[in-house]
Amino acid sequence: MKILLLLLLISTVIVGNSQSTESPKSGFKLEINSPFTYRMLEPNQNLRKVSVLMEEKEAGNLDGSKLIIGTSLIAIGDYQVSNTDSKFAYLMRHPTSSNQIGNVVTEAVVHSFQVSLTGNVTNWLSSHAEILYNPEQSFGTGLITDLARNQLQLRKGFVVIGDLRKFPVYGAIGKMDSPFGQMGSVSPFTNSTMWHAFGGLCYGAQVSFKKWNIHATLMAAQGGAQFRGMTTIVGDTTNVPSLVNNFTADLNYTVNFAENISFKFGGSYLHGSTYNHSFPVKHFEPGVENNPAVTTYGMFNYKDRIIVKTSYAKTLKVWEGTHNPTAPLNQFEAFRVSSFDAGASYLFNPTKNIQYTASFEFSDFVAGPNGAPWERQNQYILGFSALINQSSKLFVEGFRTDGYAPLNWISGSNDFDPFPPGVTHSQANVQSYGLVVGCQITF
Repeated sequence: MKILLLLLLISTVIVGNSQSTESPKSGFKLEINSPFTYRMLEPNQNLRKVSVLMEEKEAGNLDGSKLIIGTSLIAIGDYQVSNTDSKFAYLMRHPTSSNQIGNVVTEAVVHSFQVSLTGNVTNWLSSHAEILYNPEQSFGTGLITDLARNQLQLRKGFVVIGDLRKFPVYGAIGKMDSPFGQMGSVSPFTNSTMWHAFGGLCYGAQVSFKKWNIHATLMAAQGGAQFRGMTTIVGDTTNVPSLVNNFTADLNYTVNFAENISFKFGGSYLHGSTYNHSFPVKHFEPGVENNPAVTTYGMFNYKDRIIVKTSYAKTLKVWEGTHNPTAPLNQFEAFRVSSFDAGASYLFNPTKNIQYTASFEFSDFVAGPNGAPWERQNQYILGFSALINQSSKLFVEGFRTDGYAPLNWISGSNDFDPFPPGVTHSQANVQSYGLVVGCQITF
Protein backbone atom coordinates (compact mmCIF):
# COMPACT_ATOMS: atom_id res chain seq x y z
CA MET A 1 0.00 0.00 0.00
CA LYS A 2 2.93 2.36 0.68
CA ILE A 3 4.20 1.76 -2.84
CA LEU A 4 0.75 2.51 -4.24
CA LEU A 5 0.51 5.76 -2.30
CA LEU A 6 3.95 6.74 -3.52
CA LEU A 7 2.92 6.16 -7.13
CA LEU A 8 -0.21 8.21 -6.64
CA LEU A 9 1.83 11.04 -5.13
CA ILE A 10 4.15 11.03 -8.13
CA SER A 11 1.20 11.05 -10.49
CA THR A 12 -0.23 14.27 -9.02
CA VAL A 13 2.57 16.30 -10.59
CA ILE A 14 1.62 15.09 -14.07
CA VAL A 15 -0.75 17.64 -15.61
CA GLY A 16 -3.12 17.13 -18.50
CA ASN A 17 -5.52 14.62 -19.92
CA SER A 18 -2.77 12.33 -21.23
CA GLN A 19 0.68 13.28 -20.00
CA SER A 20 3.80 11.29 -19.17
CA THR A 21 7.23 11.47 -17.62
CA GLU A 22 10.11 9.44 -18.97
CA SER A 23 13.19 7.95 -17.37
CA PRO A 24 16.20 9.04 -19.47
CA LYS A 25 18.09 5.81 -18.77
CA SER A 26 15.50 3.14 -19.45
CA GLY A 27 12.91 4.88 -21.63
CA PHE A 28 10.25 3.85 -19.12
CA LYS A 29 7.23 6.17 -18.99
CA LEU A 30 4.89 6.99 -16.12
CA GLU A 31 1.62 8.22 -17.58
CA ILE A 32 -1.84 9.50 -16.81
CA ASN A 33 -4.31 8.77 -19.61
CA SER A 34 -7.80 9.65 -18.45
CA PRO A 35 -9.78 8.30 -21.44
CA PHE A 36 -7.94 4.96 -21.22
CA THR A 37 -8.47 4.76 -17.45
CA TYR A 38 -12.17 5.54 -17.90
CA ARG A 39 -12.56 2.64 -20.34
CA MET A 40 -10.81 0.25 -17.96
CA LEU A 41 -12.62 1.35 -14.80
CA GLU A 42 -16.18 2.19 -15.89
CA PRO A 43 -18.14 -0.55 -14.10
CA ASN A 44 -21.22 -1.34 -16.19
CA GLN A 45 -21.06 -0.63 -19.94
CA ASN A 46 -18.13 -2.65 -21.33
CA LEU A 47 -17.17 -5.33 -18.81
CA ARG A 48 -14.73 -7.45 -20.82
CA LYS A 49 -11.68 -5.51 -19.70
CA VAL A 50 -9.21 -7.96 -21.25
CA SER A 51 -10.78 -7.18 -24.63
CA VAL A 52 -10.72 -3.44 -23.89
CA LEU A 53 -7.00 -3.65 -23.07
CA MET A 54 -6.32 -5.54 -26.30
CA GLU A 55 -8.27 -2.94 -28.31
CA GLU A 56 -6.14 -0.19 -26.80
CA LYS A 57 -2.98 -2.12 -27.63
CA GLU A 58 -4.21 -2.71 -31.18
CA ALA A 59 -4.84 1.03 -31.57
CA GLY A 60 -1.25 1.77 -30.52
CA ASN A 61 -2.17 3.47 -27.25
CA LEU A 62 0.06 1.19 -25.16
CA ASP A 63 3.18 1.08 -27.31
CA GLY A 64 6.48 1.18 -25.48
CA SER A 65 7.37 0.49 -21.88
CA LYS A 66 5.04 2.44 -19.60
CA LEU A 67 2.92 2.42 -16.45
CA ILE A 68 -0.46 4.15 -16.60
CA ILE A 69 -1.86 5.20 -13.23
CA GLY A 70 -5.52 6.11 -12.84
CA THR A 71 -8.28 6.70 -10.32
CA SER A 72 -12.05 6.83 -10.52
CA LEU A 73 -14.59 7.88 -7.90
CA ILE A 74 -18.36 7.45 -8.13
CA ALA A 75 -20.54 9.52 -5.80
CA ILE A 76 -24.33 9.25 -5.82
CA GLY A 77 -27.45 10.51 -4.16
CA ASP A 78 -30.64 8.51 -4.49
CA TYR A 79 -34.24 8.33 -3.39
CA GLN A 80 -36.24 5.07 -3.36
CA VAL A 81 -39.80 4.29 -2.42
CA SER A 82 -41.48 0.89 -2.27
CA ASN A 83 -45.09 -0.19 -1.92
CA THR A 84 -43.96 -2.73 0.70
CA ASP A 85 -42.03 -1.96 3.86
CA SER A 86 -38.35 -2.98 3.89
CA LYS A 87 -38.38 -4.60 0.43
CA PHE A 88 -36.28 -2.68 -2.08
CA ALA A 89 -35.38 -4.64 -5.20
CA TYR A 90 -32.96 -2.17 -6.81
CA LEU A 91 -29.72 -4.16 -7.04
CA MET A 92 -27.10 -1.39 -7.27
CA ARG A 93 -26.88 -1.24 -3.49
CA HIS A 94 -27.35 -3.77 -0.71
CA PRO A 95 -29.11 -2.02 2.16
CA THR A 96 -29.40 -4.03 5.34
CA SER A 97 -32.41 -4.51 7.56
CA SER A 98 -31.13 -1.68 9.76
CA ASN A 99 -31.49 1.00 7.08
CA GLN A 100 -34.48 -0.18 5.05
CA ILE A 101 -37.15 0.04 7.71
CA GLY A 102 -40.33 1.44 6.19
CA ASN A 103 -40.89 2.08 2.49
CA VAL A 104 -38.51 5.00 1.76
CA VAL A 105 -34.71 5.04 1.47
CA THR A 106 -32.57 8.12 0.81
CA GLU A 107 -28.80 8.43 0.78
CA ALA A 108 -25.86 10.48 -0.41
CA VAL A 109 -22.67 8.44 -0.43
CA VAL A 110 -19.42 7.49 -2.08
CA HIS A 111 -20.57 4.48 -4.07
CA SER A 112 -17.08 3.31 -5.00
CA PHE A 113 -13.46 4.34 -5.49
CA GLN A 114 -10.98 2.61 -7.79
CA VAL A 115 -7.26 2.78 -8.40
CA SER A 116 -5.79 1.17 -11.50
CA LEU A 117 -2.25 0.32 -12.54
CA THR A 118 -1.74 -0.75 -16.15
CA GLY A 119 1.77 -1.74 -17.11
CA ASN A 120 3.15 -2.33 -20.59
CA VAL A 121 6.43 -4.23 -20.58
CA THR A 122 6.57 -4.71 -24.35
CA ASN A 123 4.01 -4.54 -27.15
CA TRP A 124 3.38 -8.24 -26.42
CA LEU A 125 3.21 -8.22 -22.62
CA SER A 126 0.95 -6.11 -20.38
CA SER A 127 -0.73 -6.24 -16.98
CA HIS A 128 -3.67 -4.53 -15.33
CA ALA A 129 -4.74 -4.32 -11.69
CA GLU A 130 -7.76 -2.61 -10.16
CA ILE A 131 -8.11 -1.94 -6.45
CA LEU A 132 -11.70 -1.28 -5.39
CA TYR A 133 -13.38 0.27 -2.37
CA ASN A 134 -17.16 -0.25 -2.55
CA PRO A 135 -19.05 -0.19 0.77
CA GLU A 136 -22.36 0.22 -1.11
CA GLN A 137 -22.14 -3.15 -2.87
CA SER A 138 -19.88 -5.01 -0.48
CA PHE A 139 -21.24 -8.27 0.90
CA GLY A 140 -19.85 -7.48 4.33
CA THR A 141 -22.18 -7.32 7.31
CA GLY A 142 -23.59 -4.21 8.95
CA LEU A 143 -24.18 -0.71 7.64
CA ILE A 144 -21.95 1.10 5.15
CA THR A 145 -19.88 2.47 8.06
CA ASP A 146 -19.11 -1.03 9.36
CA LEU A 147 -15.46 -2.09 9.02
CA ALA A 148 -16.46 -5.32 7.27
CA ARG A 149 -18.00 -3.27 4.44
CA ASN A 150 -15.08 -0.86 4.16
CA GLN A 151 -12.29 -3.05 2.81
CA LEU A 152 -9.99 -2.68 -0.17
CA GLN A 153 -9.93 -5.56 -2.63
CA LEU A 154 -8.12 -6.51 -5.80
CA ARG A 155 -11.24 -6.47 -7.96
CA LYS A 156 -9.42 -7.38 -11.16
CA GLY A 157 -5.82 -8.25 -11.88
CA PHE A 158 -4.49 -10.02 -14.96
CA VAL A 159 -1.55 -10.39 -17.31
CA VAL A 160 -2.16 -10.28 -21.07
CA ILE A 161 0.13 -11.77 -23.71
CA GLY A 162 -0.39 -10.89 -27.36
CA ASP A 163 -0.27 -8.26 -30.09
CA LEU A 164 -3.25 -8.38 -32.46
CA ARG A 165 -1.38 -6.28 -35.04
CA LYS A 166 0.98 -9.22 -35.58
CA PHE A 167 -0.89 -12.36 -34.48
CA PRO A 168 -4.66 -13.04 -34.03
CA VAL A 169 -4.34 -15.09 -30.82
CA TYR A 170 -3.89 -13.64 -27.32
CA GLY A 171 -4.12 -14.97 -23.79
CA ALA A 172 -4.73 -13.74 -20.24
CA ILE A 173 -4.38 -15.15 -16.74
CA GLY A 174 -5.51 -13.73 -13.40
CA LYS A 175 -8.75 -12.41 -11.88
CA MET A 176 -11.15 -11.13 -14.51
CA ASP A 177 -14.74 -11.01 -15.77
CA SER A 178 -15.85 -14.23 -17.43
CA PRO A 179 -16.43 -14.05 -21.21
CA PHE A 180 -20.06 -15.16 -20.97
CA GLY A 181 -22.69 -13.31 -22.94
CA GLN A 182 -23.33 -9.59 -23.21
CA MET A 183 -23.31 -8.33 -19.64
CA GLY A 184 -22.73 -4.64 -20.41
CA SER A 185 -25.47 -2.03 -20.02
CA VAL A 186 -26.42 1.07 -22.01
CA SER A 187 -27.30 2.84 -18.75
CA PRO A 188 -24.82 5.40 -17.38
CA PHE A 189 -24.64 3.86 -13.89
CA THR A 190 -26.89 0.86 -13.28
CA ASN A 191 -25.83 -2.69 -14.12
CA SER A 192 -28.46 -4.76 -15.89
CA THR A 193 -30.31 -7.55 -14.11
CA MET A 194 -28.69 -9.85 -16.70
CA TRP A 195 -25.30 -8.99 -15.18
CA HIS A 196 -26.56 -9.57 -11.65
CA ALA A 197 -27.96 -12.95 -12.75
CA PHE A 198 -25.14 -14.29 -14.96
CA GLY A 199 -22.16 -11.93 -14.90
CA GLY A 200 -19.09 -13.83 -13.68
CA LEU A 201 -15.87 -12.79 -11.95
CA CYS A 202 -13.20 -15.35 -11.06
CA TYR A 203 -9.60 -16.52 -11.18
CA GLY A 204 -8.80 -18.21 -14.45
CA ALA A 205 -6.95 -18.28 -17.75
CA GLN A 206 -8.35 -17.51 -21.17
CA VAL A 207 -7.21 -17.74 -24.78
CA SER A 208 -8.85 -15.78 -27.59
CA PHE A 209 -8.85 -15.61 -31.36
CA LYS A 210 -9.76 -12.34 -33.08
CA LYS A 211 -9.67 -11.95 -36.87
CA TRP A 212 -12.04 -11.75 -39.87
CA ASN A 213 -14.67 -10.15 -37.59
CA ILE A 214 -14.67 -13.33 -35.49
CA HIS A 215 -13.93 -13.17 -31.77
CA ALA A 216 -13.75 -16.53 -29.96
CA THR A 217 -12.75 -16.97 -26.32
CA LEU A 218 -12.31 -20.00 -24.08
CA MET A 219 -11.71 -19.52 -20.37
CA ALA A 220 -10.80 -22.12 -17.74
CA ALA A 221 -11.87 -20.98 -14.27
CA GLN A 222 -11.54 -22.02 -10.65
CA GLY A 223 -14.77 -23.48 -9.33
CA GLY A 224 -16.38 -23.14 -5.92
CA ALA A 225 -19.01 -20.72 -4.70
CA GLN A 226 -17.14 -17.65 -3.51
CA PHE A 227 -16.82 -15.86 -6.86
CA ARG A 228 -19.82 -14.26 -8.49
CA GLY A 229 -21.68 -16.21 -11.15
CA MET A 230 -19.11 -19.00 -11.58
CA THR A 231 -20.06 -21.87 -9.25
CA THR A 232 -19.07 -25.52 -9.58
CA ILE A 233 -18.85 -28.38 -7.11
CA VAL A 234 -15.47 -28.64 -5.34
CA GLY A 235 -15.35 -31.79 -3.20
CA ASP A 236 -18.25 -32.63 -0.91
CA THR A 237 -18.40 -29.67 1.46
CA THR A 238 -16.14 -26.80 0.49
CA ASN A 239 -17.27 -23.63 -1.21
CA VAL A 240 -13.73 -22.28 -1.65
CA PRO A 241 -12.49 -22.06 -5.27
CA SER A 242 -9.60 -24.53 -5.23
CA LEU A 243 -9.86 -26.48 -8.49
CA VAL A 244 -9.84 -25.37 -12.13
CA ASN A 245 -13.06 -27.23 -12.91
CA ASN A 246 -15.27 -24.56 -14.46
CA PHE A 247 -15.12 -23.03 -17.92
CA THR A 248 -16.95 -20.78 -20.33
CA ALA A 249 -16.78 -20.43 -24.11
CA ASP A 250 -17.92 -17.49 -26.22
CA LEU A 251 -18.14 -16.90 -29.97
CA ASN A 252 -19.35 -13.76 -31.72
CA TYR A 253 -19.28 -12.37 -35.25
CA THR A 254 -19.57 -8.77 -36.42
CA VAL A 255 -21.25 -7.86 -39.71
CA ASN A 256 -20.12 -4.49 -41.09
CA PHE A 257 -22.82 -2.95 -43.30
CA ALA A 258 -20.92 0.29 -43.99
CA GLU A 259 -18.28 2.42 -42.32
CA ASN A 260 -19.04 2.52 -38.57
CA ILE A 261 -22.33 0.66 -39.00
CA SER A 262 -22.30 -2.89 -37.65
CA PHE A 263 -24.25 -5.70 -36.05
CA LYS A 264 -22.59 -8.15 -33.65
CA PHE A 265 -24.24 -11.40 -32.64
CA GLY A 266 -22.96 -14.30 -30.59
CA GLY A 267 -23.52 -17.01 -28.03
CA SER A 268 -21.83 -18.45 -24.94
CA TYR A 269 -21.77 -21.57 -22.78
CA LEU A 270 -21.05 -21.65 -19.03
CA HIS A 271 -20.30 -25.00 -17.40
CA GLY A 272 -21.25 -23.99 -13.86
CA SER A 273 -23.66 -21.14 -13.05
CA THR A 274 -24.50 -19.97 -9.56
CA TYR A 275 -27.90 -21.74 -9.50
CA ASN A 276 -26.97 -25.14 -8.11
CA HIS A 277 -28.17 -25.08 -4.49
CA SER A 278 -30.70 -27.40 -2.94
CA PHE A 279 -33.45 -26.09 -0.65
CA PRO A 280 -33.08 -23.87 1.34
CA VAL A 281 -30.92 -21.58 -0.77
CA LYS A 282 -28.00 -19.96 1.02
CA HIS A 283 -25.94 -17.86 -1.35
CA PHE A 284 -22.19 -18.64 -1.53
CA GLU A 285 -22.75 -22.02 0.13
CA PRO A 286 -21.76 -25.28 -1.64
CA GLY A 287 -24.14 -26.53 -4.30
CA VAL A 288 -25.30 -30.07 -5.03
CA GLU A 289 -24.98 -30.32 -8.83
CA ASN A 290 -23.37 -28.23 -11.56
CA ASN A 291 -25.95 -26.24 -13.49
CA PRO A 292 -24.73 -25.05 -16.93
CA ALA A 293 -26.11 -21.99 -18.69
CA VAL A 294 -26.27 -20.73 -22.27
CA THR A 295 -26.86 -17.31 -23.75
CA THR A 296 -27.36 -15.59 -27.08
CA TYR A 297 -26.97 -11.88 -27.76
CA GLY A 298 -26.83 -9.16 -30.39
CA MET A 299 -25.88 -5.48 -30.71
CA PHE A 300 -26.50 -2.96 -33.49
CA ASN A 301 -24.14 0.03 -33.64
CA TYR A 302 -24.76 3.03 -35.88
CA LYS A 303 -21.63 5.22 -35.91
CA ASP A 304 -21.40 4.94 -32.10
CA ARG A 305 -24.42 7.24 -31.96
CA ILE A 306 -27.25 4.71 -31.83
CA ILE A 307 -26.77 1.43 -29.96
CA VAL A 308 -29.49 -1.21 -29.68
CA LYS A 309 -28.79 -4.44 -27.85
CA THR A 310 -30.55 -7.52 -26.54
CA SER A 311 -29.61 -10.80 -24.87
CA TYR A 312 -31.16 -13.87 -23.29
CA ALA A 313 -29.61 -16.41 -20.91
CA LYS A 314 -30.97 -19.56 -19.26
CA THR A 315 -29.76 -22.45 -17.14
CA LEU A 316 -29.93 -25.92 -18.67
CA LYS A 317 -31.23 -27.52 -15.46
CA VAL A 318 -33.76 -26.48 -12.86
CA TRP A 319 -32.56 -24.71 -9.73
CA GLU A 320 -33.44 -27.34 -7.13
CA GLY A 321 -33.60 -24.78 -4.34
CA THR A 322 -36.55 -23.00 -5.95
CA HIS A 323 -38.87 -25.80 -4.78
CA ASN A 324 -40.06 -25.42 -1.20
CA PRO A 325 -41.34 -28.81 0.06
CA THR A 326 -43.59 -27.26 2.72
CA ALA A 327 -47.22 -26.30 2.03
CA PRO A 328 -48.53 -24.00 0.73
CA LEU A 329 -45.34 -23.22 -1.25
CA ASN A 330 -44.84 -26.82 -2.37
CA GLN A 331 -47.26 -26.21 -5.25
CA PHE A 332 -44.45 -24.44 -7.16
CA GLU A 333 -42.03 -26.77 -8.94
CA ALA A 334 -38.31 -26.17 -9.27
CA PHE A 335 -37.57 -23.86 -12.19
CA ARG A 336 -34.85 -23.05 -14.70
CA VAL A 337 -33.42 -19.57 -14.12
CA SER A 338 -33.40 -17.12 -17.04
CA SER A 339 -32.76 -13.47 -17.75
CA PHE A 340 -33.66 -11.16 -20.64
CA ASP A 341 -32.15 -7.78 -21.41
CA ALA A 342 -32.96 -5.14 -24.06
CA GLY A 343 -31.73 -1.58 -24.26
CA ALA A 344 -30.97 1.36 -26.54
CA SER A 345 -28.97 4.57 -26.29
CA TYR A 346 -28.61 7.70 -28.41
CA LEU A 347 -25.55 9.97 -28.44
CA PHE A 348 -26.50 13.56 -29.31
CA ASN A 349 -23.16 15.21 -30.11
CA PRO A 350 -20.34 12.73 -30.75
CA THR A 351 -17.70 15.31 -31.76
CA LYS A 352 -17.99 17.63 -28.76
CA ASN A 353 -15.93 17.71 -25.55
CA ILE A 354 -19.14 17.16 -23.58
CA GLN A 355 -21.22 14.32 -25.05
CA TYR A 356 -24.85 13.83 -24.05
CA THR A 357 -26.44 10.38 -24.13
CA ALA A 358 -29.99 9.23 -23.41
CA SER A 359 -30.75 5.57 -22.74
CA PHE A 360 -33.45 3.11 -21.78
CA GLU A 361 -33.06 -0.50 -20.66
CA PHE A 362 -35.30 -3.32 -19.49
CA SER A 363 -33.95 -6.48 -17.88
CA ASP A 364 -35.42 -9.26 -15.77
CA PHE A 365 -34.61 -12.25 -13.58
CA VAL A 366 -36.99 -15.22 -13.73
CA ALA A 367 -36.64 -17.93 -11.06
CA GLY A 368 -40.08 -19.51 -10.63
CA PRO A 369 -43.28 -20.54 -12.41
CA ASN A 370 -46.29 -18.27 -12.85
CA GLY A 371 -47.75 -17.28 -9.52
CA ALA A 372 -44.69 -18.13 -7.41
CA PRO A 373 -43.64 -15.36 -4.99
CA TRP A 374 -40.11 -15.62 -6.47
CA GLU A 375 -41.34 -15.76 -10.09
CA ARG A 376 -39.45 -12.73 -11.37
CA GLN A 377 -37.76 -9.41 -10.66
CA ASN A 378 -37.93 -6.79 -13.42
CA GLN A 379 -35.89 -3.61 -13.78
CA TYR A 380 -36.54 -0.53 -15.95
CA ILE A 381 -33.86 2.17 -16.25
CA LEU A 382 -34.22 5.56 -17.97
CA GLY A 383 -30.89 7.39 -18.04
CA PHE A 384 -29.22 10.60 -19.21
CA SER A 385 -25.52 11.40 -18.97
CA ALA A 386 -22.90 13.98 -19.90
CA LEU A 387 -19.43 12.59 -20.67
CA ILE A 388 -16.71 15.23 -20.27
CA ASN A 389 -13.44 14.86 -22.20
CA GLN A 390 -14.09 11.12 -22.67
CA SER A 391 -13.22 10.52 -19.03
CA SER A 392 -15.67 11.92 -16.46
CA LYS A 393 -19.43 11.56 -16.37
CA LEU A 394 -22.41 13.26 -14.76
CA PHE A 395 -25.62 11.25 -14.82
CA VAL A 396 -29.21 10.96 -13.70
CA GLU A 397 -31.36 7.82 -13.77
CA GLY A 398 -34.94 6.98 -13.00
CA PHE A 399 -35.77 3.37 -12.23
CA ARG A 400 -38.60 1.01 -11.48
CA THR A 401 -38.47 -2.58 -10.23
CA ASP A 402 -41.27 -5.17 -10.18
CA GLY A 403 -40.97 -8.13 -7.83
CA TYR A 404 -38.67 -8.89 -4.93
CA ALA A 405 -36.68 -12.14 -5.24
CA PRO A 406 -33.32 -12.04 -3.40
CA LEU A 407 -31.10 -15.11 -3.81
CA ASN A 408 -30.68 -15.87 -0.12
CA TRP A 409 -33.65 -18.02 1.00
CA ILE A 410 -35.40 -17.10 -2.24
CA SER A 411 -38.06 -19.82 -1.75
CA GLY A 412 -38.10 -19.81 2.05
CA SER A 413 -36.55 -21.82 4.88
CA ASN A 414 -37.23 -25.09 6.63
CA ASP A 415 -35.83 -24.47 10.10
CA PHE A 416 -36.98 -20.99 11.21
CA ASP A 417 -33.64 -19.56 10.01
CA PRO A 418 -34.69 -16.96 9.14
CA PHE A 419 -38.29 -17.88 8.16
CA PRO A 420 -40.77 -20.48 9.42
CA PRO A 421 -41.38 -23.47 7.13
CA GLY A 422 -43.73 -22.64 4.26
CA VAL A 423 -42.88 -18.92 4.37
CA THR A 424 -40.71 -16.87 1.99
CA HIS A 425 -39.67 -13.22 1.96
CA SER A 426 -39.91 -13.15 -1.86
CA GLN A 427 -42.95 -11.24 -3.06
CA ALA A 428 -44.12 -10.83 -6.66
CA ASN A 429 -46.30 -7.73 -6.22
CA VAL A 430 -43.60 -5.50 -4.73
CA GLN A 431 -42.90 -2.36 -6.75
CA SER A 432 -40.14 0.17 -6.17
CA TYR A 433 -39.39 3.50 -7.80
CA GLY A 434 -36.38 5.71 -7.49
CA LEU A 435 -34.09 8.44 -8.76
CA VAL A 436 -30.29 8.39 -8.81
CA VAL A 437 -28.03 11.38 -9.52
CA GLY A 438 -24.29 11.11 -9.48
CA CYS A 439 -20.91 11.50 -11.08
CA GLN A 440 -17.93 9.38 -12.03
CA ILE A 441 -14.73 11.43 -11.95
CA THR A 442 -11.77 9.70 -13.62
CA PHE A 443 -8.10 10.69 -13.92
